[in-house]
Amino acid sequence: MPEAERPEEDEPADYADTFYGQVGGHETFSKIIHVFYQGVAADPLLRAMYPEEDLGPAEQRMLMFIEQYWGGPRTYLEERGHPRLRMRHVPFAVTPEARDHWLAAMRKGVDAAGLSPMHEATLWDYLERAAHSLVNSA
Repeated sequence: MPEAERPEEDEPADYADTFYGQVGGHETFSKIIHVFYQGVAADPLLRAMYPEEDLGPAEQRMLMFIEQYWGGPRTYLEERGHPRLRMRHVPFAVTPEARDHWLAAMRKGVDAAGLSPMHEATLWDYLERAAHSLVNSA
């Protein structure tokens, strides 16, 4: 490729044609995940599933995962490898009650983002299916 046609290495990626870009990119997903983790911190059932004293690292991992899933930066893959969601959740007893608490906290995060109805429905459908798929205990 001729020199003039090559994109700069440090040029930000264009995510306009992805769900990630359409909903506002990092700012939107950061808000969703931050509000979600405020809910986790306030919920004794969910908080008990996070062994770290500080929820910051978990919040960052979730943000990287969800951004990558929806077409944003591939930082999660670069730093942590394949998501392997079920495998990563095996150590935790994810009961239907825990799933429901998780969904309630996530609902607050999604609502805080003020997405269009179409984007909200698409995101929420995924989150509900993911939450149900991770239940591994009665």
